[in-house]
Amino acid sequence: MIKILSDSTCDLSLELIQKYDIGIIPLYVRLGDAEYLDGLNISPEQIYKWSDEHGETPKTAAASIEDISKYLDPSGTDEYVIFTISSSMSANFNNVRLAAEDLGMPDRVHVIDSANLSTGIGLLVVYAAELAKEGKTAKEIACEIEKTKDKVRASFVIDTLVYLHRGGRCSGLAAFFGTALKIHPRIAVSDGAMHPEKKYRGSSRRYVLDYVRDMEADLKNARPERVFITHSGCDREVVESVRKYLASLGVFKEILETRAGSVVSSHCGPGTLGVLFIAR
Repeated sequence: MIKILSDSTCDLSLELIQKYDIGIIPLYVRLGDAEYLDGLNISPEQIYKWSDEHGETPKTAAASIEDISKYLDPSGTDEYVIFTISSSMSANFNNVRLAAEDLGMPDRVHVIDSANLSTGIGLLVVYAAELAKEGKTAKEIACEIEKTKDKVRASFVIDTLVYLHRGGRCSGLAAFFGTALKIHPRIAVSDGAMHPEKKYRGSSRRYVLDYVRDMEADLKNARPERVFITHSGCDREVVESVRKYLASLGVFKEILETRAGSVVSSHCGPGTLGVLFIAR
């Protein structure tokens, strides 16, 4: 049997996790001296409240080797394909690899450095689960995913720079002017890291749609299976306007909405929205 697992940063909904039988390994979120498990006993709303009260970004930490080992059975014959957030952002990739080695089963555990985050990972996880249902071997799945990784298009538009600033992701001057001028940056993931690409202005209804429309050519050249709208708590009208626009393109069989988890939310803050897909 082949088991598909991912760390919790894949931001898949419970419905998708159950539908595709995906195992989730939670990362840690630390609010001061208190430690929580992403997706289990901490919510983004609690993170925003704590962050605003303390003026700092919560710390996040990888799952330990011991934590990961609990998801692996060295006495069985199952094979595993395990996805992690970009190795440039977390030690999770290395910890999964070390857990497999410690248990003497590196040949049965295929660890995928997604070079991504959020549903940029989730797109690959769901694809791997579909390949497993088709009867592909773990090695075949891992090889196909490695060929697909570079085709993932993951980006977000940020409502406020405050949280990125608190986490040291931009200078104080940039955060100040970003807030003062109502600038909303588009942050894209490439080469395993987050990079600013473009700035938008205006109300959330306006700049979010501007962000999505700017991707129209790429969206029309996307794989048709699915597209994700992933957000950290956005106005319902804004989300529905994005869904309506994506539906109008007539490209995607599925338009899936998910909430960004604690790890992504803690760095990007509320009001962040991304449209994520795989290019042809």
